[in-house]
Amino acid sequence: MLGCLMIMHTANSFAACKPTEPDMLGPFYKPDAPVRSAVGNGYVLSGVVKSAKDCSPISGVKIEFWLAGPDGEYSDAYRATVIPDRSGAYRFDSHFPPPYYGRPPHIHIRVTAPGYRTLVTQHYPEKSRAQGGGDLILVPGK
Repeated sequence: MLGCLMIMHTANSFAACKPTEPDMLGPFYKPDAPVRSAVGNGYVLSGVVKSAKDCSPISGVKIEFWLAGPDGEYSDAYRATVIPDRSGAYRFDSHFPPPYYGRPPHIHIRVTAPGYRTLVTQHYPEKSRAQGGGDLILVPGK
């Protein structure tokens, strides 16, 4: 998870955030996940969606989450689209994702916003933690 990196300039002082590292989409992505903020309970992922340009919150964002069910299988029951609030804050509730096929526990994330590049990444929860957090930092562009 990446947070903001403050960079100071002598002529103009402004904040810049380091973009979130991309990760693989994986073979189980399906578009049009239902709009909902929970697909289970026991693990909470939250943060703020921000611009890499100036670290400001972004509006008009759509975050898609998907993860394997407790049985290690992917299904529509564990897919969601979350719309962050005006301040860019999001919250997603699920079960703690299981490891499968040698992969560590993870939650897939796809973030889209007008005027920004699409971000595909993954969140890797820490063992024995009930929550994780991280700002999702998008790069201006396409």
